Amino acid sequence: MEDIEDLLVGSTGGAPPGFRLPVTAVGLKPKKTKNKPLLNKNNTLAPNIPGTQTIYIKTFGCSHNQSDSEYMAGQLSAFGYSLSDNPDEADLWLINTCTVKSPSQSAMDTLITKGKNAKKPLVVAGCVPQGSRDLKELEGVSVVGVQQIDRVVEVVEETLKGHEVRLLTRKTLPALDLPKVRKNEFVEILPINVGCLGACTYCKTKHARGHLGSYIVDSLVGRVRTVIADGVKEIWLSSEDTGAYGRDIGVNLPILLKAIVAELPPDASTMLRIGMTNPPFILEHLKEIADVLHHPCVYSFLHVPVQSGSDAVLTAMNREYTVSEFRTVVDTLTELVPGMQIATDIICGFPGETDEDFAQTIGLINKYKFPQVHISQFYPRPGTPAAKMKKVPSTIVKKRSRELTSVFEAFTPYNGMEGRVERIWITDIATDGVHLVGHTKGYVQVLVVAPESMLGTSAIVKITSVGRWSVFGEVIETIQDVNYKKTSSTRSSSENKCSPCSDPCNACASSRVQETCACGPEGCGGTTLEESAVSTNAIPQEDRSSRNLIGWLLRKRKNNVVQKMESEVSSGFKKKLEWVGESKGSWNVVDRVLLGGILVSFLTILTLLIHHGFRTLSN
Repeated sequence: MEDIEDLLVGSTGGAPPGFRLPVTAVGLKPKKTKNKPLLNKNNTLAPNIPGTQTIYIKTFGCSHNQSDSEYMAGQLSAFGYSLSDNPDEADLWLINTCTVKSPSQSAMDTLITKGKNAKKPLVVAGCVPQGSRDLKELEGVSVVGVQQIDRVVEVVEETLKGHEVRLLTRKTLPALDLPKVRKNEFVEILPINVGCLGACTYCKTKHARGHLGSYIVDSLVGRVRTVIADGVKEIWLSSEDTGAYGRDIGVNLPILLKAIVAELPPDASTMLRIGMTNPPFILEHLKEIADVLHHPCVYSFLHVPVQSGSDAVLTAMNREYTVSEFRTVVDTLTELVPGMQIATDIICGFPGETDEDFAQTIGLINKYKFPQVHISQFYPRPGTPAAKMKKVPSTIVKKRSRELTSVFEAFTPYNGMEGRVERIWITDIATDGVHLVGHTKGYVQVLVVAPESMLGTSAIVKITSVGRWSVFGEVIETIQDVNYKKTSSTRSSSENKCSPCSDPCNACASSRVQETCACGPEGCGGTTLEESAVSTNAIPQEDRSSRNLIGWLLRKRKNNVVQKMESEVSSGFKKKLEWVGESKGSWNVVDRVLLGGILVSFLTILTLLIHHGFRTLSN
């Protein structure tokens, strides 16, 4: 079956992102073997009105896939479709697939078979159909490629009509400002590029995502501004290789990170998490990356896959770095960023891996005792060079995987945290339904017992106990967000943004205790939060006299109602703002003068209007 091309009468560029083409503009191939009317969950004739059906979305794979699903859900919801977590009550299933490992693709196969048996219309998206479009499992279902997610509404509509459609070819990236329904309303997964520059011999994702394609800095910064305004508290940068960002458009990762950090609120109410980056490209910018990771608005956490502790295996994998270079990355970031946490990946049993190679991997993991290690057995992926290499016996692969897992699980990375006071950002509910999930600056998971109303907030906690995978904390105090707005067009952006170039943030970034300050107050030096947000008494007397009375009174009243509260905890956390006066229940002098000024101004304007009216009539 041929792919549907982006055809639009009178246009060579296809439809704008998110624009639903008319049916006549899309090449469709109706199913020849099935002309039965669609039935809904009640076994009655489904309505033909687009946007009235219910969609079930299942996502496999990485955070990039999750973001794609959120974009597709947003577009479907915007066109009126209902979304459900219950597959049985849905009129159509949308399955977003992952091709990294055999188990995830097997799970996809099982779900597709289940959907077919249940007579559900199916749309399969993601890396599997993009990288392996001729799979037998994809026969009889509609598919949408990784760069065609902005046209998912078309595919769903035609599939519900009984058509089998395919959208797999595209030369431009989907827009970032499409509607989105986030799985977690407080977390924005922001794809910064698709594809990569590597050619790992075991990787199937490159077949699906293709060569590197980066979004421009302005588009990404604009998206950051939008999601912060929406109330997002964590922004995850996602891609197949974050470190390679921008090499196709003449920029690099540090340029992007500095631009994004400049948009983050100075009270650190929204945090940035940098995504997975392979060693080759980050090596060129280690100090600049460390400066960003040191910033109070950025988690001191990075995912750097090593895959093996043996140079011989890395060469066979075509990973384009050595173990020594990986050590340089880890050592440099650990030295320059206090509290730095690094996660890594290991593949056990890669073709040709000897006992000595595996011993070197064990030694590397033992040396650094990483708090997170993602361990997987080698899975030969069809069409990759590694699939043709001589395999290590499966019994040995499983044995090595168990041995490495045993070594890793013996680590106690969070010992010593008990009793410490930390700032955390709370964004989720734990699987036990009792605890809320927060993270420290180093992205250590902290579980706290607190009401759900604390989701999306930041808090000061005391660590009460530690476990193998997380720590437990007791909330001491909730940190209230401060709304920062530009007060004039001439005001410096460094007063409103958490920029590494602004003095307050630089002072904070060089502090050895990042959690105790968030870009501005007494602990950081320079301009305080109160001064940055309200500019207390910042207007000279002679300047006031040149302004109108009401404007001066408004500023005066704003200054009078801002008061500082006591220090938060003994470790020196910054002071907070509390707006008082609104709840006093009484009118102070400034209130009365303000009201009087407004009345006088109103009467003056009214008098002038009446006077002008009489003059007009007399003329």
